[in-house]
Amino acid sequence: MTANQTLTDPYARPLPHPPIRFLYRLNPLSKLAAPLPAMLALVFLRDIRTPLLFIALGLVILLVGASLTRRMMLLVFVGLPVVVAVMSFSFGLWTDAAHVDRSVLLFQIGDYRFYLGALLVGLATALRLASLLVLAFIGGFTTTGPDFIRSMIQQLHVPYRIGYTALAAYRFVPRFGHELEVIRSAHRVRGMAGGRGPVAGVRRYAGYIVPLLAGAIRHAERVALAMDSRAFGAHPERTERTLIPFRTRDWVFLALFWLVTIGLLWWSLAGGASVAGLPD
Repeated sequence: MTANQTLTDPYARPLPHPPIRFLYRLNPLSKLAAPLPAMLALVFLRDIRTPLLFIALGLVILLVGASLTRRMMLLVFVGLPVVVAVMSFSFGLWTDAAHVDRSVLLFQIGDYRFYLGALLVGLATALRLASLLVLAFIGGFTTTGPDFIRSMIQQLHVPYRIGYTALAAYRFVPRFGHELEVIRSAHRVRGMAGGRGPVAGVRRYAGYIVPLLAGAIRHAERVALAMDSRAFGAHPERTERTLIPFRTRDWVFLALFWLVTIGLLWWSLAGGASVAGLPD
């Protein structure tokens, strides 16, 4: 890996593997399959306790098994509660007051009445979405794109023509960002970035389109030549330089996660959790 590749392709850099952070040593498919039953169950449950339990489970796994950066911590512990609060109020406003508990009135504007029951319905919906996000973070925060593609090719037998083509397209995103910074710097040097206001901003960004497209075409040609020189697509199978095996610890993680999921769901349903579409 060259220094230029490290700067322009952050997806090519491997994630750190601290010895006590076990999530980085698991197969990406195990981290995807483990929370999948819980995520499917959360789609149909509409209580408040079940999403809270799975949010707590996901946060514990992330804190123990992943090295969270400051940005990730802010996203999980600050951004997510704010989003839940906003969505709870928004979904509560959209809830039909005729189908909620109207014993507690929170406020009234004209003929509109906002009840505590509507807020609780919105909170339940927001917590379901938040729990799905937290469970998705288990694999998303600890898996790189190349490892996920390799595991799909090696374990799920996805054709490598599809997998590595998708990976090549995925790596265009950081490349475009690098090209855009180069173009902006070149325009500043030539004195083409002057002016303020919306009109100057539109004119400035319009000037980035042609050189950005030219750079993208050049990069696509280089990638195509590199793939052709390695006989990409000439044979139905290819050898892998990096192996992503599915080990015993992946099966153990799957089994433990599914057992905990069954226990939490049983506890919630036994405690009176309601299922969408069925009467309480």
